Amino acid sequence: MLAVDTLSIGFLRYDGLIHRCEVPALDGIDLKVDRGEILALVGASGAGKSLLAHALFGILPENAVVRGSISLNGEPVEAANGGKDQGPRMALVPQSLSHLDPLARCGKQLLWAAKRSGKAKTKADLVNTLESFGLGAEVMRLYPHQVSGGMARRLLLAIATIGEPDLIVADEPTSGLDPDAAENVLLLLRRLADRGKAVLLITHDLVTAVSHADRVAILAEGRLLGIEPANAFSDDGRRLTLPYARALWLAMPGNQFTTAPLEREAARA
Repeated sequence: MLAVDTLSIGFLRYDGLIHRCEVPALDGIDLKVDRGEILALVGASGAGKSLLAHALFGILPENAVVRGSISLNGEPVEAANGGKDQGPRMALVPQSLSHLDPLARCGKQLLWAAKRSGKAKTKADLVNTLESFGLGAEVMRLYPHQVSGGMARRLLLAIATIGEPDLIVADEPTSGLDPDAAENVLLLLRRLADRGKAVLLITHDLVTAVSHADRVAILAEGRLLGIEPANAFSDDGRRLTLPYARALWLAMPGNQFTTAPLEREAARA
């Protein structure tokens, strides 16, 4: 499905009045996401998680320098403008709820998404889509400020998937949600994967991610340290092969809750 090969991203900035230098942000990222699975991309703030998502959809700033390749279903995708040409094959669930238009009713925004994907949808189709994400028909006439944070997250999922994409990239889809609402959103992503979609889940929440993902990719300071099976994050982490992943797991509340191993591994990385 999705294959990212040696993807590197840097940003040009002026060093003085004339000379420009490149500031590295992502370095040699290699990962794959298959149909029917959730790959969780986990890392601290600033690790480059959202930057990778933006590269997939061609929404990087003009001073970005992109190297490497991205392919979807075996066909190359140019990182500079790939997402713009992929139509409904790729869909982004953005991190911020501000991506919802505050001046348009939720049903209208869902209809717009269907039209952009080239899918003809009746009002009944839109209602059925909302209901499949646990939203009632009454949401059609509401504005974004009239729904809860959890409902808004599910609405973003409905908007992203109404065009039936092959790949869903969910950028921090549980941010700001209470545990029950976060669980509902992740269960919806799990259901999409079980229906044959590929899901890239971008998150900083390791504990929540491992309970729904199939594999976990660890990103730190712009570098992919490795990928572990999600079920290896259990007990004392002895089944984890990456020392950094083990240290990260042990630093979680409910485990040893110590950051000393994590700090040592970060220094080595």
